[in-house]
Amino acid sequence: MNVGKFSDFRDGVRDAVPIFLGYIAVSFAFGIESSKIGMTVFQSAMTSLLNVTSAGQFSALEIIEKNGSFLELAVLQFIINLRYMLMSAALSQRLDPKTSTLHRLGISYGVTDEIFGVSVLKKGGLYPMYSYGLIVLSISGWVLGTVLGAIAGQIMPQRLISCLGLAIYGMFIAIIIPDTREDKNVRAVVVAAMIFSTIFAFAPFLNCISSGFRIIIITVLVAACAAVIAPVREEKDE
Repeated sequence: MNVGKFSDFRDGVRDAVPIFLGYIAVSFAFGIESSKIGMTVFQSAMTSLLNVTSAGQFSALEIIEKNGSFLELAVLQFIINLRYMLMSAALSQRLDPKTSTLHRLGISYGVTDEIFGVSVLKKGGLYPMYSYGLIVLSISGWVLGTVLGAIAGQIMPQRLISCLGLAIYGMFIAIIIPDTREDKNVRAVVVAAMIFSTIFAFAPFLNCISSGFRIIIITVLVAACAAVIAPVREEKDE
């Protein structure tokens, strides 16, 4: 089994520099939001270290703040992070078939959207050492940004904290705007999610559903509708 050389690890670290910088900015916003609900710096850092999922962590904050159930939190994380199962399955096809289960588990820990994107575009074989290089620097940026944000949230004025807390909304808007302009199906999904969210927030009885289960229901509902109305067609070989 070839796990790669130190040069592969070094290449992974080098390719992770843009991810490292981007993660600091995003996780800084998470650190601020976590401090607003009373989490300590250590708790915020451990949350980022053990989860490594921006959407999952941000969505969990409201449940944590309201002392939601573990079941609600677990199901929410499962639905939001389901895509990582598909990414992991795709990455496993690029690994040497003789790669041990231990190395596969180590790589799976750091499967994020950005790390996955860099990994699949890498030319040549994908060795565990390269993936470890990507993971070490990228996750370091994610945890570092969280710590800085959590510390800042404890010492900065509340008005400034509230302003910085808007950064996460800006991030998600920046993610969806380019795709909504180019793809009408994506645009329809975004609009549908907004409509359902509004209905669940203000409609009688529906607004009594906790925020965590509300996200779960809307996610499954919109995804199911999109799969039926606009399924992804498999490309036929010419």
